Amino acid sequence: MNKRRVVITGMGTLNAVGNNVNDTWNGLLAGKSGITTLVGRFDTTDFPVKFAGTVKNFDPLNYFEKKEVDKNDLYSQYAMAAAEEAVNDSGIMDCNFDHNRAGVIVGVGIGGLQTIEDQHTNLMEKGPRRVSPFFIPKMIGNIAPAIIAIKYQLKGINFTCMSACSSANHAFGTALRTIQYGDADIIVSGGVEAAVTPMAFAGFSNMKALSTRNDEPEKACRPFDLNRDGFVMAEGGAFLVLEEYEHAKKRNAKIYAELVGYGATDDAFHITAPAENGEGGARAMQMAIHDAGISPSAIQYINAHGTSTPLNDKNESISFKNVFGDHAKKVIINSTKSMTGHTLGAAAGIEAIACIKSIQDKKIHPTINYDTPDPDCDLNYSPNKITECDIEYALSNSLGFGGHNGVVVFKKIKH
Repeated sequence: MNKRRVVITGMGTLNAVGNNVNDTWNGLLAGKSGITTLVGRFDTTDFPVKFAGTVKNFDPLNYFEKKEVDKNDLYSQYAMAAAEEAVNDSGIMDCNFDHNRAGVIVGVGIGGLQTIEDQHTNLMEKGPRRVSPFFIPKMIGNIAPAIIAIKYQLKGINFTCMSACSSANHAFGTALRTIQYGDADIIVSGGVEAAVTPMAFAGFSNMKALSTRNDEPEKACRPFDLNRDGFVMAEGGAFLVLEEYEHAKKRNAKIYAELVGYGATDDAFHITAPAENGEGGARAMQMAIHDAGISPSAIQYINAHGTSTPLNDKNESISFKNVFGDHAKKVIINSTKSMTGHTLGAAAGIEAIACIKSIQDKKIHPTINYDTPDPDCDLNYSPNKITECDIEYALSNSLGFGGHNGVVVFKKIKH
C-alpha cells in the first residue's frame, strides 16, 4: 500500500516560556527559563519543592464565554488555547473541507486533576449535594478533544491517548496512521496538561522525583548535567494540524514539515524506572526510523526526553549510542525541558514544535544549565548555546511511566 503523505500546516502552544509559538520559539533560542517560584496556586509551605514551570498571564475569557469557563478544567482551557492557535495558523476554517473527515486526537497524562481535588474537598467538607453537576465532564480526559471538535465541527475520529509523558507522541502517531490509511484528511492533534496541583506536587515529591533546588528554580532543570537532581513539574499545551499532503496542496496551505515516522513500544520492566540501557526507548526509535524509510545516520537532530533525572538521562544517552552507533557522536541533541520544565502529557507536543521550528530556521535551541559534564552522558547536548544546522530529519523522543515509549520523525518538506 502506498502510504499517503502527512504534513504539518498549523501549530499552537502555551507553556512556561511563552503563550504562543513565536514567543516560545524566541524564548527557547534565547535560553530563557520559564521555571519560577510557585506563587498564587497553592501554599507550598509544607512542600519540599516550591517551584514549577507555569503558564503566565493566561485569560480563559479569550477562548470561552464567561459562563463556560467554570465548566472546563484548566487542562481543557489550555487545550482550547493551543488548538485555536494551531487551527487559525492552518487556515483550514477559511476553506471548504469535509468535516466528517476531520478529527481530533489529544494526548494527556492526567486530565482534570484540579477539578478532582476541588470536588473531593467539597464532598468531604460540605457533603455529596455540593459536588458540582459538571464534575464528571469537567475532569475526564476525553473532554479536551470533544470541546475542540464541538467548536470547529470536526466530526471524524476523536479520542484521547493517555500514556503518561509519551501521550502526545502517541497522539501524533495515531493521527499519522489515520491519515495515511485514508480514514481522515485533517487531524488536530497534540498534548496538554495542567497538573501543577497540591496532590500531584505531593505525589511526585514523595517519590523523590522532583528537583529541590528551591534557591535557584531557573537552574533546577539541568538535563544530562552531572549535578541534576530531578525533574521540574510544568504545564501547558501544544497542538499541530496534521493534513494529507495533496489535501493541503489543493488549498494552497503553507506547509511547515512532514511527519514521516512513528514508533511505539513498552519496556515491560517497571512502573516508573526505565529499562536498563533504555532498551524499550531504543526499539521505539528504531521503529520510527524504519517507518520513515531512512537509516539512523540520516537523523541530524534529536529532541531528547531529557528530564533531568539521574536514571532517565543516563539510560537515554545509552539508548542513543545503541541505536546510532558511531553516528551518536555526530547527532545534535537537546532538551526543551531545560527551559519549559516537564509538562507531562504536553511535553512531546511542545517538543514537536521545537523540532519543526528547528527544521524551518536551521537552528537548534540550547540545553540550558549544562555546566558539569557527566561521564555517563557524553554526547553533544547543545550546551548553553544555539547550534546552526540544515536539518532534513529530526527525531523526537518521549518516554513515560509504565515504560511507554513514543517516537516521531519529522522531515524537511520537499514538494
